[in-house]
Amino acid sequence: MLSQTITDFVTLAIAAGGWMEMDRVYLQNRVLGMIGEEEWRSADVRPVSAPSTTVLDELVACAKRNHVIDDTLAATEILEGELMDLLTPPPSVVNAFFAQHYAKNPQEATNYFFELCKNNDYIKTRAIAKNIYFLAPTEYGDLEITINLSKPEKDPKQIAAERTAVSADYPKCMLCMENEGYKGRVNYPARTNHRIIRMNLDGEAWGFQYSPYAYYNEHCIVLSEEHRPMQIAKKTFERLLRIVEVLPHYFVGSNADLPIVGGSILSHDHYQGGKHDFAMAKAPIERTFTLADYPNVHAGVVKWPMSVIRLQATEKEALVEAAEAIRLKWQQYSAPELSIRAYSEDGTPHHTITPIARQNEGVFELDLVLRDNNVSDEHPDGIFHPHQDVHHIKKENIGLIEVMGLAVLPPRLAKELQEVEKFLLDQPHEMATYHQPWAEQIKQNYTISSESVHQIIEQEVGRIFARVLEDAGVFKRDATGQAAFADFTATL
Repeated sequence: MLSQTITDFVTLAIAAGGWMEMDRVYLQNRVLGMIGEEEWRSADVRPVSAPSTTVLDELVACAKRNHVIDDTLAATEILEGELMDLLTPPPSVVNAFFAQHYAKNPQEATNYFFELCKNNDYIKTRAIAKNIYFLAPTEYGDLEITINLSKPEKDPKQIAAERTAVSADYPKCMLCMENEGYKGRVNYPARTNHRIIRMNLDGEAWGFQYSPYAYYNEHCIVLSEEHRPMQIAKKTFERLLRIVEVLPHYFVGSNADLPIVGGSILSHDHYQGGKHDFAMAKAPIERTFTLADYPNVHAGVVKWPMSVIRLQATEKEALVEAAEAIRLKWQQYSAPELSIRAYSEDGTPHHTITPIARQNEGVFELDLVLRDNNVSDEHPDGIFHPHQDVHHIKKENIGLIEVMGLAVLPPRLAKELQEVEKFLLDQPHEMATYHQPWAEQIKQNYTISSESVHQIIEQEVGRIFARVLEDAGVFKRDATGQAAFADFTATL
């Protein structure tokens, strides 16, 4: 019965902390209006065991039957956001609850906020569950492989509506503070149920939120209140270490600030973090070296396919100074014989760093991943970028998440890899031609059966991802590359 569904939804709204029992009739009438219903029949106020999303689906289905909204993705998501906004306290209240929990324990505060964002469907848990995930053992540890199926595909009606939509520049981007509570439009996602925790990072206003389509556990974003471009500088290291001091159970890192080696959003200064143990964080230091000017900072090279320097210290200030010294040295470093060039002839810079911070048993750690975005005739997409022979699996930029050992692979692979399996089993198939050389090689290297083929494919995808990361490494894992890496660290 619809009245019972609405009553249950209102009960969930009151339980979320933004309303009181006195508000029940008000909320009930709000929901009736939003889904196009005019009559009400009494229903029981009872404990609600159904997930909030299940109750939400029933309300949205009613709105569609009543022609309040059409069947397009945008209209559905806008109404979902407006309904779930009722299950979300106002920003001031959310921030107050967060502070109350934080006073007891930082993890209790993030637990509160994380659960809120799942229950109000800001974090798209049902969509995320569609992603394909598996581990692939390599010489660098178990790499994580995901095939991203979480973002819904647009239907023809949606595409047509976007083509005729009026353009707007508000909010300026998906990471601006102005997204909080924004209704959305046909060509911009609904954010009515979105909330941001305010953070003061050494006198500067920042925000803390979760990612709607999380790639890993408690995938969060820390964003500048000011809409400004990404920049890796001394301030970056200071902020990252301050964040892991405030949230010691989280790691936090930054995408690089140059095209090709940077992330997908370079227009807004932001970091990504969360509660997740990546393969790179578990990777050991395979060679230590001394920083002459920073005797209290332990430095070493990490056993990893990319070129990573790990710094460890109990004092943040020394760690920041050491990291900045390395960044400045790398900014100027060239080894033309290895295609490593700091600047183009016109002065364009090509070197930057992908930094990741964490606390480890009371010790602050900074991983500095050296990046170079040069291109060449042989590698027009980037010399230190996935090379063309692995583009059939991964050709997109290698950003922060991939750097740490989690592959975010395109949705096309879900079906394409099934066709590769059929090819390997000599069954009728529609395998894409760009997988042919790889598939032929697999056939030569393995004894394949219907029981083993899936595991073999997963293992080979993991091997390709390890190669992708090796391509992105500036100092290669061979003797020449490691000797050059040793020469570079000797200059520090």
